[in-house]
Amino acid sequence: MNPSVLVAMSGGVDSSVCALLLREAGYDCRGVNMKLFSLENVTLDQNKSCCDPEDARIAARVAESLGIPFSVADLSEDFCQNVIDYFVRTYEEGGTPNPCVECNRTMKFGKLFAMRRELGCEKIATGHYARITQDGSGRALLSRAKDLSKDQTYVLWSLTQKQLQSTLFPLGDYTKAEVREMALSHGFCNAERAESQDICFVPDGDYAAFIKHYTKKDFPSGNFVDAEGNVLGQHNGIIHYTVGQRKGLGIAFGKPTYVCKKSPIDHTVTLGGNDELFTRDLTASRINLIALDRIDSPLRVEAKIRYQAKPSAAVVEQTGEDSFRLRFDAPQRAISKGQSVVLYSGDTVLGGGIID
Repeated sequence: MNPSVLVAMSGGVDSSVCALLLREAGYDCRGVNMKLFSLENVTLDQNKSCCDPEDARIAARVAESLGIPFSVADLSEDFCQNVIDYFVRTYEEGGTPNPCVECNRTMKFGKLFAMRRELGCEKIATGHYARITQDGSGRALLSRAKDLSKDQTYVLWSLTQKQLQSTLFPLGDYTKAEVREMALSHGFCNAERAESQDICFVPDGDYAAFIKHYTKKDFPSGNFVDAEGNVLGQHNGIIHYTVGQRKGLGIAFGKPTYVCKKSPIDHTVTLGGNDELFTRDLTASRINLIALDRIDSPLRVEAKIRYQAKPSAAVVEQTGEDSFRLRFDAPQRAISKGQSVVLYSGDTVLGGGIID
C-alpha cells in the first residue's frame, strides 16, 4: 500500500502535475497551499507576488479536480522570521543571499515537513525538478533532474537524510515540456501559466527598495574605493550593490568597472576591472553533507557557486564540523558571500554550504 503524501501546491503547473502523478500512482494525497506572507503588509506597489489569493484558488481547483483534500496553511509569520529577515540581514552584512535555499530549509522541508504528521501524512512531495535514489546501504541520494535546464538541486542541498527519506519529487524524470503537456491533457487551468523568474517576495527585482520598506531604515552612503583604498566617489548604501555588478553604479570611469567587494564595517564598496572578480578559493560554513558523512581527505568534486552556473572542477577539504575549504581548478567569477556552493559527483549532490 502506498503511503499518504502531503503535496505542496502553489497554484503553479509544476506542483499541480506533481499531485496528478502521485494520484495516478495510487498515493493517498492531501494538498496544502502555503500562505507565506500578506501582500499588503510586505510588498510595495507590485502587481504580482507569491501568496496571491488567486494562487490558492487555482491550487484548490486542481485539488478538487483530482479528488484530494486541500487546505491553506498560514505560515506568514514563520516566513518573515526565517526567510525575509535572513534575506535582509545578509544584505546588511554585505552578502548576497539566496532566499530560495533558506525557504526550502526552513519552510518547505522545515515547517511543512513537520506539519505532515499533524495532517496524517507519512511523506511530503513538491514540484521540484530533482531525483531521490537510494545507494546500496539505504542512504538517500539527491541527484540532478532529467531536464538539466530545470534542475533545482542547487537550492535543495540542505536536505537531511530524514527529509530525503520521506520526500517525493515526481517531476525529476520529466522535462518541463512533458509536464506542461500533462497539465494540458488533464485540463488544468494553469497549464500554460507563465513562470516567475524573480524572488517571490520581490517580483520587481528592486531588492534595495524592498529592504528599506520592510525595515523602515535608512542605510548610510559611503565611499566607492579601488583595491588600494583610494576614494573614487560616493555610493548610495551597500544594499544597492552586488558583487559582479556593473550597471547602476552612478559613476563612470571610461572603462568597464565592477563591484568587487562590499564592507558593512566601513560602508565601502570596492570597484575594479573584470579581472579582479576572479578567484579560485572559497570557504563555506553551515554545511550539509548528503552522500557521505564526512569529507575525511581532500576530494575531487565539481562545484556550483550560483544557480545558473555550470559545475566546475575543484578540490574540497573539510575544515571543521560545519565548514569546508574549496579550491577550483580554474578561477571563478564573482564568488559572493551569502550564496550557496553545491558539490557534485556526476549527477549526485554530495552536499553544500554557505559561502563565507
